[in-house]
Amino acid sequence: MRFFAFGRISLYLALVLFAQTATAQWHRQAFHTLGTQAYIEFWSPDANAAEIITQVQAEFERINQLMSPYISSSELSILNREAANSAVQVSDELYQLLRQARQVSELSNGAFDITFASVGFYYDYRAGKKPDRSQLLQQRQYVNYQSVQLLSDNKVRFAQPGVKIDLGGIAKGYAVERAMKIIAAADIKHAQLTAGGDSRLLGDKRGKPWLVGIRHPRQDAKYAATLPLQDTAISTSGDYERYFIEEGVRYHHILDPKTGQSTTGLMSVSVIGADTGRTDALTTTLFVLGLQQGMQLIEQIPDYEAIFISADHTLHFSSGLAQ
Repeated sequence: MRFFAFGRISLYLALVLFAQTATAQWHRQAFHTLGTQAYIEFWSPDANAAEIITQVQAEFERINQLMSPYISSSELSILNREAANSAVQVSDELYQLLRQARQVSELSNGAFDITFASVGFYYDYRAGKKPDRSQLLQQRQYVNYQSVQLLSDNKVRFAQPGVKIDLGGIAKGYAVERAMKIIAAADIKHAQLTAGGDSRLLGDKRGKPWLVGIRHPRQDAKYAATLPLQDTAISTSGDYERYFIEEGVRYHHILDPKTGQSTTGLMSVSVIGADTGRTDALTTTLFVLGLQQGMQLIEQIPDYEAIFISADHTLHFSSGLAQ
């Protein structure tokens, strides 16, 4: 009798699992957030899918309200207005992200620098505007990540007036990572979340790898490469995201902190690794460093790999991908 009971229980569990699989399906949703297009895709029963999507969108908006330089009430905007006059206390979340940004700045000897905004605010890529020579010379002196002083008790102060920060090189990836934790907490095993050039993959695509395309930097409808990936993050930065062309020169949003001007030599950099916030920051870093120095840096970071597309349209892979 005990064996028969055990058999009935096993049959019952098998039927339950079959029913869950039969009712589960892929759920997909595109939405706009953080100034870019986002997309979520995951496998789940219908019962909780809509709630998960709502929570993900809410998390993106929460981070936008906290870190957007375009929302006057955001903590970042308050810092830009007040931190040169006195120390400003910020949330632990923003403080820790500023610490992460500082670590990447130190790792790259300043190639990654959130104070690029001191010059960056003078560019308007939609209107095709850039700082003139006098503005560039004036504002460039304020670009120095060490001017952002991280004090005790989550207080932040800027070393001098004129300093401004922008977390565009790390906040989007951070938001993707945070939102994916919400998805994972809902017991989802297979998911993809993308915002702009930052993607986080949870598990595989139910027995197959996720296929992630790296956009061709000069042909919108084509991919330069397609990668089979699972349970990882990938970010891409390119000179085609926000730019304008004037007299044959491409002015794009990835600025060299040393010059305050758009970097040259590369068209695209993609970084693959465990954390989307870090891959986001590293794409900007490597882009600024250029192919040779960028390759040297990524080879020193365990478990992170990169793909560079140089100005001559050639793909270059770090050693972990070239094998």
